[in-house]
Amino acid sequence: MPRRYSSEFKKDALQYVRDHPDIDMRVCAEYLGMPYDTLYGWYKMDRREQSGCDTIDAGASKLSDEEKENIRLRRELRDTKDALEVLKKAISILGK
Repeated sequence: MPRRYSSEFKKDALQYVRDHPDIDMRVCAEYLGMPYDTLYGWYKMDRREQSGCDTIDAGASKLSDEEKENIRLRRELRDTKDALEVLKKAISILGK
């Protein structure tokens, strides 16, 4: 059964990750006593919320085709960077 975390714990965990960018997220998750996948999911969702470009609101019909394409490309770039980050961490872990 999946463990439930309080919103305060989630907020504190994300703040810990932000305050320690030099520490690998897997190490942060281990220190916090939680699964890496959960922490990474929270981190990814938090980044999307902070970027403000994850969702196109009701005014989307007012956006030009170039603006919509720009938003799509930014999302694709962000997702690609996230995937690259995960692969780099996996290589560093598996390469030991």
